[in-house]
Amino acid sequence: MLRFLFLGFFTLAMAMGFVDSQHDYADALTKSILFFEGQRSGKLPSSQRMTWRKDSALEDGLYRHINLVGGYYDAGDNVKFNLPMAFSVTMLGWSVIEFGKDMGSDYQHALDAIRWGTDYFLKCTKFAYKNIVYVQVGDPYADHACSERPEDMDTPRTAYAVTFKYPGSEVSAEMAAALAAASLAFKSVDAPYSKQLIDRAIEVFRFADTYRGNYSNSVGNGACPFYCSNNGYEDELVWAAAWLYKATNKAEYMQYVRDRIYSISKIVTLGTIAEFGWDSKHAGINILVAGMFKNEEKPFSEFADRFLCALLPESHDRWVDYSPGGLLFKAASSNMQCVTALSFLLVTHGRHLISTKRPYYCESRLTDPRRLIQHAKSQVDYILGTNPAGMSYMVGYGKKFPQYIHHRASTLPSLDKHPKPIRCRDGDRWFASKQPNPNELTGAVVGGPYPDDFYPDNRHDVGRSEPTTYINAPLVGVLGYFKANPK
Repeated sequence: MLRFLFLGFFTLAMAMGFVDSQHDYADALTKSILFFEGQRSGKLPSSQRMTWRKDSALEDGLYRHINLVGGYYDAGDNVKFNLPMAFSVTMLGWSVIEFGKDMGSDYQHALDAIRWGTDYFLKCTKFAYKNIVYVQVGDPYADHACSERPEDMDTPRTAYAVTFKYPGSEVSAEMAAALAAASLAFKSVDAPYSKQLIDRAIEVFRFADTYRGNYSNSVGNGACPFYCSNNGYEDELVWAAAWLYKATNKAEYMQYVRDRIYSISKIVTLGTIAEFGWDSKHAGINILVAGMFKNEEKPFSEFADRFLCALLPESHDRWVDYSPGGLLFKAASSNMQCVTALSFLLVTHGRHLISTKRPYYCESRLTDPRRLIQHAKSQVDYILGTNPAGMSYMVGYGKKFPQYIHHRASTLPSLDKHPKPIRCRDGDRWFASKQPNPNELTGAVVGGPYPDDFYPDNRHDVGRSEPTTYINAPLVGVLGYFKANPK
């Protein structure tokens, strides 16, 4: 029945004219990476291409006598949350490892985006050997109470740390994963930096594993309700160990993963198993590990095969929903984070199956693994404009794209246009304006439409109109693949 409905949708979709349109994946790739320049915190380099953004948060960490300048703002606000930031950097690293050769001139820009994050993480983990890791900068309540540009912000830049007494295994482990993935991305182009990254990754993982605890408890309301760790820290520890094995080839890390993969799988419910993102790494672990081996590697290959099968619209035991226009739906808010992350896994595993010639079975049916890649392409094409609304959900791509995104730096006039400071509530009038955002945050992918494919383009509808680094990061790799393989 599901197969019939899926084919019926495609017949209708073709009649409506939003299937099989061609997209410029190279242009989309360039813009998806450029977006990260708009999210930069700190002293901007002379190579900055998004020139309406200026220096910001140049004293982060000063009151604690540590330099925490740099990194990324997670979304449309001015806080540096290291858990989603680290996941974003891990995915940028994985994107370069898998698809860097397909990126052409954007390869160096992708490396620059990774380095901007890892340089900051090296600062945050400087005292990991003393069992202190910094995991966030900025008081989120004070920050969210103001409508200020990053360049003007005067809210408290509280630096939150986890320690042996107040641990934060998930955020520390995710930073270890990011550093390890980045070490592989830089291995052939900057060997000394690569070694620095992997050495620090090992140190941070030791801290995360030795002093176990949920960072939501340690950081308290600085983390929750913004980025609560709902799935615990076990998956991040296994995820980090998998990356350390990939980066070092040390058997101890693979053994760590094998010893724990079944236990973390048991705690996954049907409600979360179809997720992969900053808070849930289960699916990513299986696909990452399966991709390290030419032959089937139990249980990782089996878990990966079954997981991706359950994403396909024609599957009987599907774990996700689809809009009438064909967009995958898992999250009630900021759904595009699920779309891009799961599309990355579909392409990565599909390509692995093709290269190894391993038979792929979906619900006991022998299935061409190109079906996984084809499905990911349908999701990317939806993002880029092949949808009922006929609009791109990437700012600056295509003829029609979001004009009213929820993003302070984009919404308020730039320093070039308005040199005087805009204080706390002074920015409200621009948020209330009926005019489009004055500064184009090129490449930003917004949270996406409602389940009925309706997109209001309203900056006050945060779940639909706010871009995030963890929406864009997986998309970078997928666009790299489709740039080289557009058909």
